Amino acid sequence: MKKLVKNNVYWVGKVDWELQKFHGNEYSTHEGSTYNSYLVQEEKNVLIDTVWSPFADEFVENLAKEIDLQKIDIVIANHGEVDHSGALPALMKHIPDKPIYCTANAVRSLKGQYHQDWNFKVVKTGDKIDIGNGKELIFLEMTMLHWPDSMATYLTKDNILFSNDAFGQHLATEKLFNDQVDQCSLYNESIKYYANILTPFSPILKKKIEEVVALNLPIEMIATSHGVIWRDDPSQIIQRYAQWSNDYQEDQITVIYDTMWNGTKKLAEKISEGIALEDPGSVVKMFNLTKYDENDLITEVFRSKAVVIGSPTISKSILHSVAGFIHLMKELRFKGKKAAAFGCYGWSGESVKEINALLAGAGFEVVSEGYKNQWNPDLDAQKAAIEYGRTLARSFAKQAVEGKDR
Repeated sequence: MKKLVKNNVYWVGKVDWELQKFHGNEYSTHEGSTYNSYLVQEEKNVLIDTVWSPFADEFVENLAKEIDLQKIDIVIANHGEVDHSGALPALMKHIPDKPIYCTANAVRSLKGQYHQDWNFKVVKTGDKIDIGNGKELIFLEMTMLHWPDSMATYLTKDNILFSNDAFGQHLATEKLFNDQVDQCSLYNESIKYYANILTPFSPILKKKIEEVVALNLPIEMIATSHGVIWRDDPSQIIQRYAQWSNDYQEDQITVIYDTMWNGTKKLAEKISEGIALEDPGSVVKMFNLTKYDENDLITEVFRSKAVVIGSPTISKSILHSVAGFIHLMKELRFKGKKAAAFGCYGWSGESVKEINALLAGAGFEVVSEGYKNQWNPDLDAQKAAIEYGRTLARSFAKQAVEGKDR
């Protein structure tokens, strides 16, 4: 069933309540998601994006109940990823000659995935289509937000920006708009989405926001490809993105560890205690890496000014869980964050040195040689770990002040 967005604009997407993992198993979606597709019915009928391929037949069947498919004049593919383009093959069987407007890179993406030579119409920033009743569609390339083929589409008069992946969130809901859902869930899913997907492209995003603002287009709604539509003060999510793209951090220090026989866990507890004693104004959080979702932990890293990573030594190295998590942080290219390491060992004790090297390679500024303890921490070792936490807190605070001076 289509839902009214505004005037002659309708939502014709799919709510996926059961989705728990996305991008294969790379991204957790505790709140499910939506695949937002939009139908604009002016003198010309325009379909903007489709849905994920498992729902392709359902999508086409439902769409045919709302409009004679032959009356669709234009298909717009803002992005070629399968969660947005997956229903195109099923749809285009019915309307094989209808034009598909997309970027040049999207042509490559769609041909590469579906091996079809559809009627592609390549567009670039500033190109327009007259769809009647005095309204136009204006295209805006959104390269690397988050694929090379991405773009947004702006509808004049109704002043709607169909932003595709930008400004979205994985949130399953029957409600269409941001003012209709729980605001805490909306914020948490929005920052998680940014932290895990868009962080590597923050420098590009900053420039793109400036470019969009410079176009001086009035934006009354931002219709995303996942989650809710921003109609209540849509500028709020643009402002959030502007903040998040600027080497974002809060006054938070996060301790993340894995442990074998709880020795490293004891160190984590005492280091966290020392940080909190020395810097009571900062938020200090501690997580056992294996007991929390890694995408949620990435969001905590995104919020943090510093992270402290711990692992025991195993086979002259570190636990693969910790190595994998540091690799994930490296992929996301965090900027302006500090880090330190710790761990227990029984014999050779290489873990701290290994962690330091991986953190430095991941772009963190390592501020300490680290703290390691042989065997299970006794009372003296636990006191030393508390003092190490205090030392880190002072170092993180000093670094933060120096950063502001620059």
